[in-house]
Amino acid sequence: MSDRETEFRSFFDAEFRSLRRIGYLLTSDWTEAEDLAQEAMVRVYRAWARIRERERPAVYARAVLVNRHRSLLRRAKVEAKHAIARQPDTPAVVEGMGEDQIVVWDALAALPRREREALVLRYYEDLPQAEIAKVLGIPVGTVKSLTHRALGRLRAVLGPDVHVPAEDR
Repeated sequence: MSDRETEFRSFFDAEFRSLRRIGYLLTSDWTEAEDLAQEAMVRVYRAWARIRERERPAVYARAVLVNRHRSLLRRAKVEAKHAIARQPDTPAVVEGMGEDQIVVWDALAALPRREREALVLRYYEDLPQAEIAKVLGIPVGTVKSLTHRALGRLRAVLGPDVHVPAEDR
């Protein structure tokens, strides 16, 4: 096995599960999440020689996954517009999830796509705002705005008794 393949295999082992979880949080579907993560890894592998040294491959992989998810959402909109029958996705409830977790999950799933992406990357992946901006291809100020609005929506839906993280200002 070449050094390139060994490096990529190590990267794959370290990042695939995280990519799959991000995909799940964005889609509420483990099958779609797996497909998104696999496609992101294929594209990272193709670009490995170019990105392994001068870019952070994990940031590149997350950006590929988020962009592919957006592309799939655009396609779904076009299909719906042209009256192609499609089953609505419902959030999958993971066995063992408590009632509070389900309520939070439903509130997160109801957020607009960009707000949900910003929150998932910030609070689930614990990425700094600058890295989220790179992944989503938007300015840092927009990341701050999206996060602020999303947290406000969650507070409004979940009420004062639920802890919603403080914003990064």
